[in-house]
Amino acid sequence: MKPTREAGGVLRFVLGDQLNRRVSSLLDLDPERDVVLLVEVRDEATYVRHHKQKIAFLFAAMRHFGAELEAEGVAVDYVRLTDLGNTGSFTGELERAVVRHAPTSVVVTEPGEWRVWEMMQDWREALPVPVEIRSDNRFLCPRMDFARWAEGRHHLRMETFYRGMRRRTGLLMDGGEPVGGRWNFDPDNRKRLPKGHRLPDRIGFQPDAITREAIALVEREFASHFGDLATFSWPVTRADALAALKHFIEQCLSTFGDYQDAMKAGAPYLYHALLSPPLNAGLLTAEEVCWAAERAYRDGTAPLNCVEGFIRQILGWREYVRGVYWARMPEYRETNALDAGRDLPWFYWSGETKLNCIANVVADTRRHAYAHHIQRLMVTGNFALIAGLDPAQVEEWYLIVFADAYEWVELPNVHGMVLWADGGVMGSKPYAASGAYIDRMSDYCARCAYDVKVKAGPDACPFNYLYWNFLIENADTLSGNPRMAMPYRTLRGMSDQRRAEIREDASRFLGALESERVHQGDHTANAT
Repeated sequence: MKPTREAGGVLRFVLGDQLNRRVSSLLDLDPERDVVLLVEVRDEATYVRHHKQKIAFLFAAMRHFGAELEAEGVAVDYVRLTDLGNTGSFTGELERAVVRHAPTSVVVTEPGEWRVWEMMQDWREALPVPVEIRSDNRFLCPRMDFARWAEGRHHLRMETFYRGMRRRTGLLMDGGEPVGGRWNFDPDNRKRLPKGHRLPDRIGFQPDAITREAIALVEREFASHFGDLATFSWPVTRADALAALKHFIEQCLSTFGDYQDAMKAGAPYLYHALLSPPLNAGLLTAEEVCWAAERAYRDGTAPLNCVEGFIRQILGWREYVRGVYWARMPEYRETNALDAGRDLPWFYWSGETKLNCIANVVADTRRHAYAHHIQRLMVTGNFALIAGLDPAQVEEWYLIVFADAYEWVELPNVHGMVLWADGGVMGSKPYAASGAYIDRMSDYCARCAYDVKVKAGPDACPFNYLYWNFLIENADTLSGNPRMAMPYRTLRGMSDQRRAEIREDASRFLGALESERVHQGDHTANAT
């Protein structure tokens, strides 16, 4: 039975990634008159076929959030996925709720995705009551502020934006100067994990009855989606998210920076925070996470290079990519500066490849709906870049497979940072690398069927010749880039025979990928 209030209250529609009691749509909530609407709808679980753990995480978090509001005495209209009459869409459920509650108005917080933003504009036209769309106060840089900063700039450099945000917030600042006299400690944070290094035990959260019910629902209703559910241990309540933050600050932050770029087979988490799913869903805020890290530095429990590196990922990169998304959409996603068009290989779904680095990352992603930023950028992303994979297919994959993926964060990261499809709006050069980088930062190569030390022939690491082939194929676009001067100087010094060898190896490997795709059939994101 749906809750009732006397007509005349406000209907407050909270989306599944806005689960924060202080989100703008709930700031002036009147528990005596207003109703909060939360809905599980099939459209949002299937517009791309999200990883099972992401759907289960959001449904479980939404159900807990609704229960917490009800415990406060708030009237919550919670529509479950299998409820009779569920239309399967945000619009349909909002229309039904307006009929049920006869509110004076609808209040929502702006969404994280362009397609939902367009829906909200339609609500203003279609609904019989006013619809107020409020700014998302969980971010430290409002959309309009970023738009003003970006206006007139072709290149939107994160470092410039980040320094402005440090000044704006006061994080890691001593008056008008950065703590330690430097803005960026990234050069200190590129260490390979030493052999025999013992990693900390990571906190996990045993699913309670509400979460187990959500997991069972997903296994039943979305059985064909990518991913496993057996390892589910995400924090799905505010209390658990705060416990996860405390664990990271106390157990991992002091070493996070040193090894934030390292990779190790069988150790998908290392020292990474694992806070992006609860952060992106609203269970934590960027502000409280950043200040918790800064306190660790001020208290002497974490060194500056680690704290600065972590805060830069949130205050800098996370806020920045959201700003780029809203400043440049919807045209942004249509660009393809390198004219890449090869189909996504089947092994991005199956993990069935002799490339041990990719096999490990895909297997971890299937099990945990997670891979850390270097695995995303320099393994699956680097391969996609140097193999010339179609940006739209790669972006869909990234949006599907990770528990923290929403288009506002996924699209700029992949389109701009990973694939350089925006032609340099975000990055001054493509993040292309040979197998030497992966070998330096991981132990993947030691167990690979290919030899990272070999540069040519069927036994050579494909990253080696694909890297140089990428430079050859994109010379017209990239050879004039000052930051690409050194590799193009090396390429020009190669003999005609060596260049032909590179092209032959790349053609053989990429041709085999195409044959495999045809053999497998027209596999897309619909496959598991």
